[in-house]
Amino acid sequence: MEAARLRAMLEAVRDGALPVEEAMQRLRDLPYEDLGFAKVDHHRALRNGFPEVIYCPGKATEHILAIAERLRLRSSRVLATRAAPEVAESVIQRFPDAIYHTPARILSIPGEIPPADDPRRAPVGTVLVLAAGTADVPVAEEAAVTASEMGSPVERLYDVGVAGLHRLLDQREKLFRANVLIVVAGMEGALPSVVGGLVSRPVIAVPTSIGYGASFQGLAALLTMLNSCASGVAVMNIDNGFGAGYFAHMVNQPPESEPETF
Repeated sequence: MEAARLRAMLEAVRDGALPVEEAMQRLRDLPYEDLGFAKVDHHRALRNGFPEVIYCPGKATEHILAIAERLRLRSSRVLATRAAPEVAESVIQRFPDAIYHTPARILSIPGEIPPADDPRRAPVGTVLVLAAGTADVPVAEEAAVTASEMGSPVERLYDVGVAGLHRLLDQREKLFRANVLIVVAGMEGALPSVVGGLVSRPVIAVPTSIGYGASFQGLAALLTMLNSCASGVAVMNIDNGFGAGYFAHMVNQPPESEPETF
């Protein structure tokens, strides 16, 4: 249950438009619902601003379907990450309005609760997602789709790695317009340092497991990014596009004038 939706429900109870018993029924499964194989966190949106996201690898397809069903009853949308094509096919059979973002491997399922407009939390600006090479696009797309599904405007700038730096510099006005930048790179992972040296906005660096043997499945890029001499660069784990997109959206939010605690 999102904060804006909870506020609207409480105001309806206050105004007499919603019976107390019905409100209690809606709140019955807060903070979580025990399915036996999983404890679904319906309180997540109130704490973190977005419902619990399903991480698909390692889960049985029937468990993914059951978790998605319970989440969508109380949310305006449900996300499932790292979904294999066969999992996506099963989910779309159950929920025909679901969308599978193929490069990102993310499933987006509309919830049964309409999204609530909350102008107090409108994003500050644009999240710009950069990929050094086309092999980095799946991780970049995971970041882009995540930030977009959470509500941030997203732009993309792909194949602008340091091997052809003129490709990046030609787009510097787009870099300067962004409020937060996600920079995805494999091999030696140098691109976030270059971008960090050009812009005055936060840069979220994401190393990928793309590269030859000495890249050690992304470890070399990770160490390069951790050792960046550019200021304002935060580093995610290897291939963690979801974490980058989530964090970028959080950075892209205005500060709350009246913090809410639950």
